[in-house]
Amino acid sequence: MEFKDYYSVLGVEPDADLKAIKTAYRRLARQYHPDVSTESNAEDRFKEVTEAYEVLGDKDKRAEYDELRQYAGRGGGFEPPPGWQGRGGEYREEHVYDGDFSEFFNSIFGGGFGGGGFSQRAQGGLRGQDVETDLPIFLEDTLSTESKTVQYHLPQIDAQGRRQAVEKTLKVKVPAGVRDGERIRLKGQGAPGPGGGAAGDLYLRIRLVPHPMFDVEGHNLVVTVPVAPWEVALGAKVTIPTLEGDIRITVPENSQSDKRIRIKGKGLPSKQGRGDLYVTLKVVMPDKLDDDVKALWQQLSERAAFNPRAQWRK
Repeated sequence: MEFKDYYSVLGVEPDADLKAIKTAYRRLARQYHPDVSTESNAEDRFKEVTEAYEVLGDKDKRAEYDELRQYAGRGGGFEPPPGWQGRGGEYREEHVYDGDFSEFFNSIFGGGFGGGGFSQRAQGGLRGQDVETDLPIFLEDTLSTESKTVQYHLPQIDAQGRRQAVEKTLKVKVPAGVRDGERIRLKGQGAPGPGGGAAGDLYLRIRLVPHPMFDVEGHNLVVTVPVAPWEVALGAKVTIPTLEGDIRITVPENSQSDKRIRIKGKGLPSKQGRGDLYVTLKVVMPDKLDDDVKALWQQLSERAAFNPRAQWRK
């Protein structure tokens, strides 16, 4: 079995913190998303990046992965220690995955990829197997009414009893209010039932592709906007991004760093309506100050008579 170096996939060091891992994933997921990338291997790279973040972005999975890295062979092979079994448990024969993740991932974390995906009990007239696959969507896609194209593989047995996977394509409308990790059931779109039995179901697991600017909190969005010290002191009009384009907002005078400004109805859609956009102010200083500007800051410090730490230890 081939060993997967998830740190190399994301281009981070093994001691990278979660923030660095998340930043790398955001950048690569946008770069290789099949809807926007023109590279020939974009879909494979996107799946590889998603698999790496599935492990390194989860504390427990990362700990287990780090424990097993020592068993990686120099030639790229992987052999788990004797008696070891992944946390995913035994394979469930009635439920299969499309195969978006690798055999290596499945060997560690389970989840229904292995075992060929066919039930030995599937004899005459039984219900077909359910299939699950990921559906990556941009945050902007949650506002669109256009259908998404989904390609997945159905496990089948041919007339000679041989196992095979047949590709199927569907047009799917993403319901309003979906969340990352949510599963959507499409009845009868799974594997056909042996002996004329009913087809199984297709489960689409929503994957919200990380946005370079917005964080997601439920159905709300959060964006961090850099502002100058004088903008928070005096108040200002600043331009900020939304999923539907830029807008102008007012920064109140005497605002503090990390102050949140709520923009109603500019978040993600939900069954109850749109969530909100929260703008977090981040005060930043110029990289360099010339002598004249330094003199002004010195004059300000003397005239303001302000001690930011006056209440700090009380």
